[in-house]
Amino acid sequence: MTSKQALATSCRSVVLCAAAFMLVASVSGCNGERPLVVASKNFTEQVILGEIIAQHLEHRLGKPVDRRLNLGGTLLAHEALINGDIDLYPEYTGTALTAILKQPPSSEPTAVLATVREAYRSRWQIEWLDPLGFNDTFAIVIRGEDARRHGLKTISDAATYTGSWKLGMGYEFQQRPDGLQGLQDTYHLPLDASIKTMDLGLLYQALKQNQVNMVAANSTDGLLAALDVTVLEDDKQYFPPYQAVIAVRSEILGKTHGLQEALNQLAGTLSEATMQRLNHQVDGEHRSVRAVARDFLTEKKLLP
Repeated sequence: MTSKQALATSCRSVVLCAAAFMLVASVSGCNGERPLVVASKNFTEQVILGEIIAQHLEHRLGKPVDRRLNLGGTLLAHEALINGDIDLYPEYTGTALTAILKQPPSSEPTAVLATVREAYRSRWQIEWLDPLGFNDTFAIVIRGEDARRHGLKTISDAATYTGSWKLGMGYEFQQRPDGLQGLQDTYHLPLDASIKTMDLGLLYQALKQNQVNMVAANSTDGLLAALDVTVLEDDKQYFPPYQAVIAVRSEILGKTHGLQEALNQLAGTLSEATMQRLNHQVDGEHRSVRAVARDFLTEKKLLP
């Protein structure tokens, strides 16, 4: 008998059902329900958040969770959500506003969340819950020695630099409406023509090895506290707020008993300093994402 056959007869045998579930975790269980599908985008912070959500739901709901962590970039994750391939994932308000809704950046966090929440609900039946507690904005980062030598504290200061900036950035930043073009329209940085795009996890290595002398990173990156680098102040407030929020399909929220209450327990639990610490535990200390997520939930008394 195959694992699928065992699962088909599982309602007659609790023992067979348990065995089949262990073999085929992604197939529906005894009651015909498929597991909740929790996803994340493809960088450390997202994978940590996805694992935190998954472990929390497994504990609170007593239901299996199918993880689709490290799924891909913003557009891929969004398409998977609206197509029903995944049920929920953590997203950022400013990203949704500009990259998905194609609206101009705004500096007002409450207004941005309200705009995103209403648009997602009406267009795609996607609910945005209460913010997780931190804002992960873009961070324009240079080496500390360069900042000290030239007295650079803001992005406007960097625009007066007499040399040129060899910028390193993630692939999305070059194309996003809240990315490179808008940054240049606002600050007119003297950029070297050879801009380097790379995986986000390689940015600080490239900066340290002098492959670039400026990177477009994220404000909650764990390595910011561990390396001799300077985050330049966005003194013209170009970047919109990027509050981290769980986006979830309305259908699954309505039919899964206790799901919304469980997800709401995560609201406000993560400060920027906490998220930076968790990121560093994975990127700097090389701890497993699963262990970091478990320790966080235990610290917050959400796991025993």
